[in-house]
Amino acid sequence: MIKWRGIIFRLHPLFVLVMIASIATGRFVEIITLFAIVLWHELGHVVAALRFGWTVKEVKLLPFGGVVEVEGAGALPVREEMWVAIAGPVQNAILAAIAYGLGQIGWIDTGWSDDFVRANVLIGLFNLLPVLPLDGGRMLQAWISLQLPFHRTLIWSAKISLVFSVLVVFVSLYPLWNGGLLHLNLLAVGIFLTASNWTYLRNVPFLFLRFLVHRSERSEHRMHDGTLSRPIVIAENQALSQIIRLFMKEQYHLIYVMKRGKISKVVPEKAIIDGFLSRLTSGNADLRFFM
Repeated sequence: MIKWRGIIFRLHPLFVLVMIASIATGRFVEIITLFAIVLWHELGHVVAALRFGWTVKEVKLLPFGGVVEVEGAGALPVREEMWVAIAGPVQNAILAAIAYGLGQIGWIDTGWSDDFVRANVLIGLFNLLPVLPLDGGRMLQAWISLQLPFHRTLIWSAKISLVFSVLVVFVSLYPLWNGGLLHLNLLAVGIFLTASNWTYLRNVPFLFLRFLVHRSERSEHRMHDGTLSRPIVIAENQALSQIIRLFMKEQYHLIYVMKRGKISKVVPEKAIIDGFLSRLTSGNADLRFFM
């Protein structure tokens, strides 16, 4: 574990296993190179996040990249999320370009340069797959949140990620059907992604609850800043749990309560969220509704 500027950097157990296997097979240089590439990739995310004023708590390094944990996840602006997500693959592109250039002018061995470029291209492209927690999955989730309410965004991004995670497993097994060798590292990564996204899908109620808590804290700021509201029209007897499922991540909502075809009252979203959260703490609401 390494701590830098209050941010904890740690190796994920999957990376530790890959390192042990690489050292045991005499691939010490390769694993050190992989570690450097992954660390540089994640530093791209961290620097971008810090420039936007995010509070980064922890970075977990994986063989294909990593996971950056930040405060306020789920309530951060989509534009910032996009930039932070793409910052990692951009670092791989920069490293590949530098290595290629140095190899071409003869400053480094061309064989090592080609391998280094190939590793960066593979890691960069793999991270663009539409799978959480990869960069492509985060960008996909951010884009979906502009089209759908955030509750549905969480469910759809988890399901899409799960499908592509299973496909990674099948790709790793495909050579066996043609008499080839198993892609063991890819299989391990695919199994990890599948398990991770299955857990993510099961945890959607809690992820949505975290979104509501952070949104409640920021709703008043949006109202005071003069943010244009997006109306939600409901019947007077509609449940709070049904209303908050309609909230868009990038929108501020005013809820118009209809009674006998006329507007009975207009309620700010914070009142709806606070009402639901208070019922939840008193045991009068059920998180299972959000599955």
